[in-house]
Amino acid sequence: MITALIADDEQVLADFLKAELAELWPELHIVDVANNGVDALRMIDELAPTVAFLDIRMPGMTGLDVATKLLGHAAAPHIVFVTAYDQYAVDAFEREAVDYLLKPPTRERLGRTVDKLKRRLAEAPKQPAVIGGQDELLARLAAALGHTPIVPRLDWIRAAHGTETRLIAIDEVIYFEANDKYVSVFTQDGESLIRTPLKELIDSLDPSRFWQVHRGTVVAVRHIAGTTRDFRGRTLIKLKLRPEELVVSRAYLHLFKQM
Repeated sequence: MITALIADDEQVLADFLKAELAELWPELHIVDVANNGVDALRMIDELAPTVAFLDIRMPGMTGLDVATKLLGHAAAPHIVFVTAYDQYAVDAFEREAVDYLLKPPTRERLGRTVDKLKRRLAEAPKQPAVIGGQDELLARLAAALGHTPIVPRLDWIRAAHGTETRLIAIDEVIYFEANDKYVSVFTQDGESLIRTPLKELIDSLDPSRFWQVHRGTVVAVRHIAGTTRDFRGRTLIKLKLRPEELVVSRAYLHLFKQM
């Protein structure tokens, strides 16, 4: 039996990957899902999965740390890194032997990963697949990420709320919505306004925590309760802490196929 472990601290993303893999690779059995690197390493040791999908950035221990710990282990799994970093950083270490997934992966991209893993397993089922020369892979990967300019992520947003100016923690934001001259910031307490263009704002948001679901809408993944369809066949997002529903445009429907 071919088995896999998924390690990602964002539960929605882990569930998404699990659901997509179930359709693309029905024979693959997901043995467990870890939400941090320490648990991932323990589960790999206990469950000996054939494949491990490792998020690069996780609390406690990163995906890189986990992969480093596995170097030289005969039972190490075939590793696929999952990352929110852009294509340019990943290009620095892409080789045929191992794969990466940019969050959130499209079905087509994940399908190519599945095909690559199947080929690798058919050729050498007992040899872990990490870029030819595991030490070289990890060194190149760490170097690429370490020297790639990364836009500082927002922790706080200064926004106008009526006659007041509020300092809003990014964790309190449920979604952003672009208007003619402003971007609305919606929290559980109400709506505030900022002048930063949505496109510029997106560059400062963590793509593993905020998904663009429409040309003018970005939603916090942790505040998504689920999805539904209206009488027109549109996919709508149901929020945990607000009553309104957000429309998902066709370009972003792949994010919600598991819901």
